[in-house]
Amino acid sequence: MSAPAGITVSTAGLAQVTLRRLIQYALLFALVVIAASGLSGLLDRLFTSGAVLASTDVAGLARSLAFTLIGGPLALLLWWFVWRRLDDEAERMSAGWGLYITAMYGVSLIVFTTSLLGMAASLIGRRDSDWASALANAIVWAAIWAWHRWMWKHPRKPTVHLDDVRAVVGSVFGLLLGAGAGIAALSGLLDVAIRGFPLTVTVEPWWYSVFRSLVWAAGGTVVWWWHWFREGGRRFQTSLVDSIMIIVGVFAAGITALGGAGVVLFVFLRLAFDRDNPMNDLLEPLAPAVAATLVGALVWRYHRTASIRRSPATMRASLLVTSAVALAASASGVGVVVNALLAAAVSPLAGGATRTLLLGGISSLLVGGPVWWLAWKPRNQPQAAESIPPGRRVYLIAFFGVSAVVALITLLVIGYRVFEFLLGDVTGGSLLDRIRAPFGLLVAAALVAGYHFALWRHDRALLAAAQPATKRTIEQVTLVIGHHPDPDTLAKGVAEATGGARVTVWLRADDGGPALPASGSASAGAASQAPTETVSQVAAALDGVTAQHVLVLVGDGRLDVIPLHSPPR
Repeated sequence: MSAPAGITVSTAGLAQVTLRRLIQYALLFALVVIAASGLSGLLDRLFTSGAVLASTDVAGLARSLAFTLIGGPLALLLWWFVWRRLDDEAERMSAGWGLYITAMYGVSLIVFTTSLLGMAASLIGRRDSDWASALANAIVWAAIWAWHRWMWKHPRKPTVHLDDVRAVVGSVFGLLLGAGAGIAALSGLLDVAIRGFPLTVTVEPWWYSVFRSLVWAAGGTVVWWWHWFREGGRRFQTSLVDSIMIIVGVFAAGITALGGAGVVLFVFLRLAFDRDNPMNDLLEPLAPAVAATLVGALVWRYHRTASIRRSPATMRASLLVTSAVALAASASGVGVVVNALLAAAVSPLAGGATRTLLLGGISSLLVGGPVWWLAWKPRNQPQAAESIPPGRRVYLIAFFGVSAVVALITLLVIGYRVFEFLLGDVTGGSLLDRIRAPFGLLVAAALVAGYHFALWRHDRALLAAAQPATKRTIEQVTLVIGHHPDPDTLAKGVAEATGGARVTVWLRADDGGPALPASGSASAGAASQAPTETVSQVAAALDGVTAQHVLVLVGDGRLDVIPLHSPPR
């Protein structure tokens, strides 16, 4: 009874320590946020009111004072208690400490960066901008960020958990902020170059909005550079960093670049074949699309190159993700083209809308198709099992499954529209007009599913052909033969020919000898001289037999093989 009691005490003690850490780190997080809120409120009043802190909002001042003068000392006191306990290695190794540092580091970085950049952007061309609140938040949260970074990098009390998570959070935040603001800045600049000055130029100069976006883009780029290079985010060889590179740097950037390129081509096609709308309206989406294409391609290219340097698995994953994005664009283009062709067949007079729809599908197909061809290389598919890369079969199964689900859903929608039409609903137009959109999607999904299913079967055939030959499953051979001068030698020869089966030889009683079994069994280990003709005949007769126990009858010029199995109990 003593051992279970000891185990119970140990488990209870571990649970108490875990609960204590959870409470103290959650409480510390809350107190730091409360103190920061109060202190930033006081600084805001100081910047806007000078020596008169109270002004008219007494309740707000009381809240800021309570948060600062009560929450601040409690936060420092609890932090001192936690910091002293970190001399213990078990405390530094705990997941709670790493989670706290990561959460507070990420929150302080985001609040500090957005507040500082928002204040800097608001100063461009806006004399009455509300800079005080943003500056107060930036100062307070910058101090909290620097404080927690110091604890993260402390030489004697460093954290041992989630270092890569903190670097990834900072780099992803900076990359998304910089790329998004860069697209906005480049879009504004290109829009002026393409369509001339916007209508807002009467309110303020057009370059104000461009400079504001440039401030956000520069700040995001600095944050990304700091965490990716200075903090060593790119040097972490972890699955998290690889996954984030693929998801953000390849997948999201690829969607941005391909989507932008598709819109650019769509605008050019409309300028060439569909000029029904005013020129200004036709050119309106061109500048954002060009900006998204350039920035997305730049981000994608960098992470594509970085994935090649990391590991073969990361490089293969980036190729598969690029192929998936391009294939989705191509398939959607096919669906839209089919939809447009059916629309033209239903309403030949509605040329403008149908032509616009057709050009949209063609642009998506022309952009996604070549990229998919370059990434997937359909002419260089594996021709041997050893050339099938890891992850390929998962990719094929995933695309087949998704496209099959899409095909099933669209088939149900088509059936619903057909039955709705047959039951007399006349409000939705003709039958073909009702089903043309889901039918186009069904065609695209069926093509994708069929292609990937064929590739999956091809790979399965290659893998099956490369599998080693199935070992003989015969475990025991009972050989009944006529009179033989040396049955033991015969048993050993048959055992060797059958790959090590246990062979028992019985002499037939109707062939000049008593019905006595020869000595029990033989193995293939010691080969001896046996009548070559008899052994070869038995081995040839057993070829292809997979039963565990086989009865072989030899006599009267015949050789019969009878597979056996145990009777049911």
